[in-house]
Amino acid sequence: MTDFPEEHDNDQQEDEVSKSQVKREMRAYQELGRRLTELKPHQLDKLDLTDELRKALEEAHRHTARGALKRHLSFVGKLMQVQDVETIQAYVDRLDSSSQAHAEFFHQMERWRDRLLTGKPEEQQAFMEAYPDAERQTIRQLVRQAMKEAAEDKPPAASRKLFKLIREVVENAA
Repeated sequence: MTDFPEEHDNDQQEDEVSKSQVKREMRAYQELGRRLTELKPHQLDKLDLTDELRKALEEAHRHTARGALKRHLSFVGKLMQVQDVETIQAYVDRLDSSSQAHAEFFHQMERWRDRLLTGKPEEQQAFMEAYPDAERQTIRQLVRQAMKEAAEDKPPAASRKLFKLIREVVENAA
């Protein structure tokens, strides 16, 4: 029996990933794939996914038997290995209402709404610079309406419409 130097054993252990670690990673890929199957097609369109993965995600809804779905999610997890998982994870977290990323996303939109409702032209200009695709005229109208409603103690319908518009603009820009 030959003895290997201790250095060789340490290098070999560092290069090898444990079987448990591989299983944890595969479960994480499968879970992310499962979450992707719950997204709507227009949400999936915003992600840079391979055609094979897109097709697999579309087919997932056809598998109703528990075992078949489990096998299919294993396949989706395998396909996830070649994707930009960090970007996908961040996007899915932003859509998940229980996540911190989602809360921060909504707070950002609320801050934009509050800044616009100050009525200051520089705030509107800042929003337009950040999101050039936004409709300037519509934003101005909604801000004026919201300020009028606030002055007359009416329900904030225009403020809600403004928030909805901001949300659409921000989501389309992302």
